[in-house]
Amino acid sequence: MRQWLIIGLVLLLNGCGISIQGSQYEQQSPKFNLMEFFNGEMKGWGIVQDRSGNVIQQFTLDLSGEMSDDSTLMLSETFRYQLGQGVQRRQWVITKQLDNSFQGNADDIIGNANGKVFGSAATWQYEMNLPVAGSTYHVTFDDWMWQFDDGAVINRSYIKKFGLVFAEVTLFFQKNNDCTKAKGAGESC
Repeated sequence: MRQWLIIGLVLLLNGCGISIQGSQYEQQSPKFNLMEFFNGEMKGWGIVQDRSGNVIQQFTLDLSGEMSDDSTLMLSETFRYQLGQGVQRRQWVITKQLDNSFQGNADDIIGNANGKVFGSAATWQYEMNLPVAGSTYHVTFDDWMWQFDDGAVINRSYIKKFGLVFAEVTLFFQKNNDCTKAKGAGESC
């Protein structure tokens, strides 16, 4: 009896995970060129939801990416959280690999972030110590991005602890093609 209870619990827990198959996006367009998309200025808007679907955080995001060579992107992120955390910054160094994958590093990321492009989609996994309400949690992020056109990407992040999703982030990125003109006129993007 105990054996069947353990098997049932394992099957139940496996059903709580997210399992997106990148291969289903291989033939979809537009083809996501991650390095090209994040090269330049853009804006982002996002929400964080708990396991019940309740929105527990809202934020905006300013991004600025610059290619340092044909395979390395320097990406600066500035998060402005609505609740509690204020402004936070992250500087990524993202390197394109020969096999259409990419690898990234940032100060608050544990080890390497690893990703791969599948047609119109890209996935990105990494671990970090996530500060939440005065505590810190070692979590895994499983990000999926879908490109709509040259100027728009939607990102869905599944934040996991012990292999279980405990929060989800939905984020919309939009390239700011007029940003250079605005900066030239003394305005911010």
